Order: sequence, then structure tokens, then C-alpha cells
Amino acid sequence: MRRRGKGIGLLSGGLDSILAVKVLQEQPLELVGITFFTPFFGPEPGLKAGRMVGIPTRAVDIGPLFLEMLKNPSHGYGRHMNPCIDCHGLMLREAAGILAAEGADFLFTGEVVGQRPMSQRRAAMKTVEKMSGLSGRILRPLSAKLLEPTIVELEGIVEREKLLDLHGRGRKRQMALAARYGIRDFPQPGGGCMLTKEGFARKVRELLTMMPEVDTGDVEWLKWGRHFRLGGSCLLTVGRSKGENERLAAMARPGDVVLRVPSHPGPTGILFGKARKRAHIHMAAMIIAAYSDVKPGEKVEVHWRQGPEQGRISVKNVGKEPWAARLL
Repeated sequence: MRRRGKGIGLLSGGLDSILAVKVLQEQPLELVGITFFTPFFGPEPGLKAGRMVGIPTRAVDIGPLFLEMLKNPSHGYGRHMNPCIDCHGLMLREAAGILAAEGADFLFTGEVVGQRPMSQRRAAMKTVEKMSGLSGRILRPLSAKLLEPTIVELEGIVEREKLLDLHGRGRKRQMALAARYGIRDFPQPGGGCMLTKEGFARKVRELLTMMPEVDTGDVEWLKWGRHFRLGGSCLLTVGRSKGENERLAAMARPGDVVLRVPSHPGPTGILFGKARKRAHIHMAAMIIAAYSDVKPGEKVEVHWRQGPEQGRISVKNVGKEPWAARLL
């Protein structure tokens, strides 16, 4: 009697990773899902996919590892700042550690040969497999018949004949499979990683240039408000709405400087990086005043706090124009 194998799947939350699970569920296998998250993509789609297909799924934070890799990916970037090959390699390497700890037989993904020009070419698939240290134990159920048999196929743990031969960028076969399995609620392909978005990628690139010691918390500020360069490795995030102001205040870390104008409606500001109190906090206060309801030319008191320390600065609203060149 063939033993019941165990596979660990990388669930992105997209239709292809959902279909990979459904295809493997036609065999007597124990399946577990993992979904990785970083400041640039979250775990929610993968967790939702796991619930949809009925397998236990957990989220794993690889943010610090990803950020370090992002600074200098060995295989370069995609169209913007997306390091797709190195990203896949990192995920598979981390998943390999989980596989070893849990005594699983193989990893599986929803990759389709030729679907993505950078990361899903045959050569790229071999590259990330080598990076993972699990050569022969990474199964791509949707394209398996177009690839060399994996060890688990050769050992009979997974039946190769029940796997598929999807390829290319067309989606007709995936849509037909979705209808067959009764899958209706799934995200459209693309758009999951913020590094593929031109404006955000540009901000990340500038942040890494200004602050080589950047951490995941610093990156989070780029998702909210306007951003101003204050010189050196110091940035100011300025809220654009009540909701953003509340979010920024709640996210502030002990080393960040929080600024606001209590006497007038206006933004909350977060000063982060290597802030010099006299120079940077004063400049940040002037920007906060400029984006508040303080009248042009009027003096106002800006309050700031950094952990237990706090203070007040009196500044004049000189308007927004002088700060436009500092926008990130």
C-alpha cells in the first residue's frame, strides 16, 4: 500500500495556488499551506486561500530577510523594484526549513511554466530550486508534466498522471478548472506586490539610498501620507486625512518623533531616521504648519514628542511651495 505523503504548499492567494491544492487533493496526500508576508505583501490572501480549499495554513514573517535581500538581489529586479527570482528563492529556502522540521516529503507551488516572463521560465524555476537546497522535491502540479519528474513522483508518493501540463500566459484552462472545482471568489492575477507599482517602488529605492540601515518599520511609513526629505537619513511622513493621522499616531515607535498642531485642524507628522532635534524637528514643524489650517504668515505652536520626551516649537506658516522640492 502506497504511504500517504505530506506536502507543504506556498499559497499566494491567487487562483493558480488554489488550483494547485485542488489538483493534489485528488490524491491521498496530507497538505499544509504556508503564506509568507513582508512590508510589501501581506498574508491575508494566502490565509483566505487556505480556508477556501480546507487545508491548515499559517503565515510566516520574512520581512527582515526580504528587506536585506532587496538591497542587492543577486538576480536583479523586474520592471520596477520587484526582485522576483530572489524572492521566490528566499521563500522556497525558508519553506525548506519548515519541510525539514515537519518531516514533509515535498514543497508545492502554483507556478505555471511561461506564465511570468521573469520568474516562471524553466531556467528561473531551476535557479530557485537550486537556491532552496531542495532539488527534486519542489512540485509544480499545474505544469508537472512539462517538467522533469520530481523525487516524490518517481517514488510513487504523488501520481504524475494526475498532474497537469499548463503553460503560457493564457488563462482559459485555469478558468475552466476553477469552474470544475466550483471556485468563484478569487483575486485577479497581478498586483499583489507593492514593489511592482512604479510610484511606491521609486520611494523604496530612494529610502534605501538615504537610509542603508532601514528596517521594516521604516518601510511601513511609505504606505501612508506624503513624504518629505529633510536631509541626511531623515524623512517626514505627513498624514492626508483623519484616518491616516490616527493610523500614523498609532504606529509611532519610541524613536520616532510625532508632530501635530493642537490649535488647528491639520496633519499628524512622523519624523523618522536619524533626526537632529534642532534642525530636523524645526523643519518638520514648519511643514506640519504649512499643511494645516493655519493662515499663511501666521505663527503657530507645533507640539512634538519622542517617546517620553516632548516639546513645543513656535513657527510661521510660510506655505507649501518652499517644501515642494523635498517631496519624495
